[in-house]
Amino acid sequence: MSIFDRYVKPAKSLVLPTAEEALPGRSATMKVPEKHAVLATAMVPPFPAHCDQIYFGLGCFWGAERCFWQLPGVYTTAVGYSAGHTPNPIYEEVCSGMTGHNEVVLVVYDPAVLPLEKLLAVFWESHNPTEGMSQGNDVGTQYRSGIYCLDETQLQLAKQSRQRYQQALTQSKRKIAEITTEVEMAGPFYYAEPYHQQYLEKNPGGYCGLGGLGIKCELE
Repeated sequence: MSIFDRYVKPAKSLVLPTAEEALPGRSATMKVPEKHAVLATAMVPPFPAHCDQIYFGLGCFWGAERCFWQLPGVYTTAVGYSAGHTPNPIYEEVCSGMTGHNEVVLVVYDPAVLPLEKLLAVFWESHNPTEGMSQGNDVGTQYRSGIYCLDETQLQLAKQSRQRYQQALTQSKRKIAEITTEVEMAGPFYYAEPYHQQYLEKNPGGYCGLGGLGIKCELE
């Protein structure tokens, strides 16, 4: 029996593991294509000095990545795993619930063209941030809503945006639960397997579970 077999949780676990419970991972990093399949820009650092980075989790990362690469001002995107414990996890480990990671999109953007407030509005409007450890029919800890920031300015703007969007949800005439989105400083980002990168460009008929609540997020 492998280490993975011993530690694997039942499918669709809704409880995050502690660092002590998490799978041990590995030191080897995932190799991904050098160029973005749509934007033809670099997928790995170094990125242009005028660009900023942020990580978003909003369910299955296939549709989420496409949502962001289409925005003017985005330099590049990549899908991967963050906000967990296991170093350099693989997809099957993340899906087991025993790494603590979320499926996230790395967004590298030019803030002079695409202000963070606009990026945050797209994030809020593109999914249901009230579903806890799930997104639509996708259930599990890796599908939770999250914003993972790389500096204090991003963190404060993200927290403010969560408050603003909660107000918008509360003021709507619909009965909508409270936002469950994590907003925190980012930990390490681990690239997902090459076949996940720009998946819907390579597989136009592939699964996309992205869907919002139909409520605008006014941040600008």
